[in-house]
Amino acid sequence: MSERSADISAHIVATRQLESVITAMRGVAAIRTREAQSRLSGVRAYAGALGDAISAALALSAEAPPSRLGSERRTAGGHIVLAFCSERGFVGAFNERILEAAARFADGAERPAVFIIGERGATLAQERGSRADWTLPMPSRVDDAPSLADRIAQELYGRLGEGLADRVTLVHGAPGVAGIEIVARSLVPLDLARFPPASAAAPPLVMLPPRALVEGLAQEYVFAELCEAAVLSFAAENEARMRAMIEARDNAHKTLERLEARRRQTRQEEITEEIIELARPAPRRTRARRGEG
Repeated sequence: MSERSADISAHIVATRQLESVITAMRGVAAIRTREAQSRLSGVRAYAGALGDAISAALALSAEAPPSRLGSERRTAGGHIVLAFCSERGFVGAFNERILEAAARFADGAERPAVFIIGERGATLAQERGSRADWTLPMPSRVDDAPSLADRIAQELYGRLGEGLADRVTLVHGAPGVAGIEIVARSLVPLDLARFPPASAAAPPLVMLPPRALVEGLAQEYVFAELCEAAVLSFAAENEARMRAMIEARDNAHKTLERLEARRRQTRQEEITEEIIELARPAPRRTRARRGEG
């Protein structure tokens, strides 16, 4: 019985240590979520400034602007689905939801090229029998989002320039009021209807033809949207991890309660057996004497 009690006590100690690790992971995830959310205003302000510049550049052209920039350059191409997953685990069903949303675009006759950001997401896709055409690790710091967006943009525009694709769909997570939301939207071609031409009081001084200027600004706007998606995904990943750690902590509490109850019961059984053992009369011992009988 004493060995059983010792085993339970060791299990309690290990569970408490695990609970400390869970609490630390939850704290780190909460800090990273706040860091990511604090960067969003700057990224969105940058995208807003680019949107205003596109509107001003469209107003410089005498001809009607195209409705969607990039789609008219080639008549044939493919579809790229860019999915932002997590770099590490302990995020609940976050990666599963992202991959399921990305898989919906493969239901048709055309198989899209799938780009997966995040090692854990790429591993999960392989386990599910899906193939990633291109992967990149998700950065561990939100401040590395611009460099990540730049590498993604280079790969995307390389394939677009070679005629391997003419459409890009973005799939990523975003923190929501009721939980993690999954966002799926078109990234390329850029819908210029979002930027109505706006004539300024003083026309801007430009050194490029209006069409070339709009194209350059549009590429920079796509870069800003990639930055926003990376920051939102980083925030969503860490919020999912924080929620998973809260659930794990609750499970650890319940496990500790069960172990404490088992230890009390086991200790009571041990005490009872000890009392019974002490109360049991000692066996009589007889010694044969020589000469008797």
